[in-house]
Amino acid sequence: MAHSLYCSIPKKPISSIVISSPHIIFNSVHKFVPPVTPSLFPCRYCTWSSVSSSVAETDEHYRQSPRLVAKEYADLNLADKFTEDVGNLRIRQHVNPLRRALMIPAEAPNWKEVFGDATLPLMVDIGSDLRKEIAGSGRFLMWLAKRNSSSMNYLGLEIRPKLVTRAEYWVNELGLKNVHFISTNAMVSFQRLVSTYPGPLMLVSILCPDPHFKKKHHKRRVVQKPLVDSIVNNLAHGGQVFIQSDVLDVALDMRDYFDAVPDKLVHVDSVDPSLPCDGDGWVLNNPMGIRTEREIHAEFEGCKIYRRVYKKVQH
Repeated sequence: MAHSLYCSIPKKPISSIVISSPHIIFNSVHKFVPPVTPSLFPCRYCTWSSVSSSVAETDEHYRQSPRLVAKEYADLNLADKFTEDVGNLRIRQHVNPLRRALMIPAEAPNWKEVFGDATLPLMVDIGSDLRKEIAGSGRFLMWLAKRNSSSMNYLGLEIRPKLVTRAEYWVNELGLKNVHFISTNAMVSFQRLVSTYPGPLMLVSILCPDPHFKKKHHKRRVVQKPLVDSIVNNLAHGGQVFIQSDVLDVALDMRDYFDAVPDKLVHVDSVDPSLPCDGDGWVLNNPMGIRTEREIHAEFEGCKIYRRVYKKVQH
């Protein structure tokens, strides 16, 4: 199918994902995804019944989840590629993006210096899976960049500078010329950055963004109408938007914003009926070929992941 844009989480050993043209973002690869067992310990964003357990069980629980992440990203071989020069990453779990200092748009870089080929199709990841509470590191984009080194560029936007410093260090260690991270508030910088990029914007992902649970803090959530409008207006014809969260309220909030532009975006189950979705329209498997770090942790905790993928149908 010329416009079949999806692949499930790949079975180890991982098959390379090659993007042969800007019109095919994902190839179809299938993997058996083992069912996850709800954890005995409460997930940060899921509610499970409290069950008494020993300290030893608790320690093993918190050791196992990082191991799963390390296993998923083992072929990046980043365990020994960290330096003390980056410093101690003590990062605030949540950041208020409406602080005055964070409302200044970032300057667009010289794309020819940032990427080896600045005309390649671009994927922008907002948040970059760098959230500190899950020890995120941007490896999700690095994994994709390594497998698509000559066919696509990857840009990660993250609000916490120290996490970007670590990600960029690893990018340099891996010698990748098609992935770059910028420390910025995507709410105010997305338009300026992507509008100057020489190639087509083919994919935008917003994966497990900060939930900002309190109702009075919902205005801090990254997905707001101005950002959605900017994404839709800059996305190339046939480009896609991939959103997901392990918090149902956040997923519904993002879904409502993107569903509000049906004249330009359609949910892909109406384009590709073969895409597996549940009865509520949530995509069952991560279509990128690998799970994000937050996603791995959440599924280990027994959380459900809520995913939607949209395709731009007109300019």
